[in-house]
Amino acid sequence: MQAEVISIGDELTSGQRLDTNSQWLSERLGELGVRVLYHSTVADDLDANVRVFQTAAERADVIVATGGLGPTADDLTRDAIAAMAGRPLVLNQEVLEYIRALFARFGRDMPEKNQVQALFPEGSRVIPNPNGTAPGIDMDIARTGRGPSRIFALPGVPAEMMEMWRATVEPAIAALVGASRVIRHRRIKCFGVGESHLEQMLPDIIRRGRDPSVGITVSGAVITLRITAAGASPDDCLAAMAPTIATIHECLGDIVYGEEEDELEHAVHRLLAEKQLTLASAEWGTGGLIAQELSSLDQPQQRFLGGVVVTSAAAIESALGVPPHLLEQHG
Repeated sequence: MQAEVISIGDELTSGQRLDTNSQWLSERLGELGVRVLYHSTVADDLDANVRVFQTAAERADVIVATGGLGPTADDLTRDAIAAMAGRPLVLNQEVLEYIRALFARFGRDMPEKNQVQALFPEGSRVIPNPNGTAPGIDMDIARTGRGPSRIFALPGVPAEMMEMWRATVEPAIAALVGASRVIRHRRIKCFGVGESHLEQMLPDIIRRGRDPSVGITVSGAVITLRITAAGASPDDCLAAMAPTIATIHECLGDIVYGEEEDELEHAVHRLLAEKQLTLASAEWGTGGLIAQELSSLDQPQQRFLGGVVVTSAAAIESALGVPPHLLEQHG
C-alpha cells in the first residue's frame, strides 16, 4: 500500500513555517506498513489544490492531507476535494450543532463564517475533532480498474491533527492494511570517517534492492545508517534487522558510537563513565557549544566539571598555560 502526504498553506510554500506534520505522519504511516512515496506542498489556491488531490488519487492508495479546514476564505481543502470528486458540498447539521456548542461553552455565539466548517463533500465521512472547530474529512475516490484511493483531510494544527490521527485515522488505515505487514526502522550513529569511506567499508550492506535496506544520511560530522525491514509483526522486523546490525558493528567497530537518539555528547559521557574519568573544557571560537552540550545531559556534574570560554589564543595561553606551539599545531 502506497501513500502520499499533502501539506496545504501559503505559510508552508512561502517558507514562513516549517512543515513538521509531514514528517510526523510519514513516520506513523511507516509504522503501519504503508510506504510513503510522495510529499506534496501546495499553496492556498483552489485550482492548485484540485490538481494536487487529483494527482495524488491516481498514484496513492492512501492520502493524508493537513491544513485548509479553517473558516476563512483561504481554507480551501473541502472545496478542492469536492471539486476533484465531482461532488457538491452538503451541510452536516450534527457537526454544525457541535461547533455552536463549542463556542457556547466559552460564552460566545458562533460566528456565521464558521458554518463553512460543517460543509462536507457529499458521500464523505466526518473525522471528529475533540479539540477544535475543524473536523476532518474521510472520503473514498473511485479509480478505474483499481480499488479506491482514500483521502483523510486533517487540520494543520499539530495537536489537533495528532489527536485525530490516533483516535480515528490510524485505526482506519490499520484496517485497510490488515495484520499482514508492518515496517520498522533502526538508526545506527557513526562518527570519525567520511560518507564515501564508510560506504566502502560496507560494500554489501549499502546497495539497492537489499532487504533489509540500509540508507545513509549525513548531518555535520555524524553519519546515520537507517535500517528498514518489513514483516508480519514488529518482532519479525527486528529479527530481520538483527544480522545486518551485527554486521555493521563488526565492520565499523568504534566508528559506531550509538543508536536511535544517541548524540555525540551521550557517547562522550558514556566513555568517561566507563573509564572513571572527568572532563573540563576550554573553548575558543565555539561560543561554549561543547560545554552547553555536555551540560544538557542528565547529572552532567558526575563527569563534566565545567568549562571556560575565551575569545583569543592569547587568553588561552595566559589563563590556562597552554604552550603556543600546541595552539599553532592543533588550534
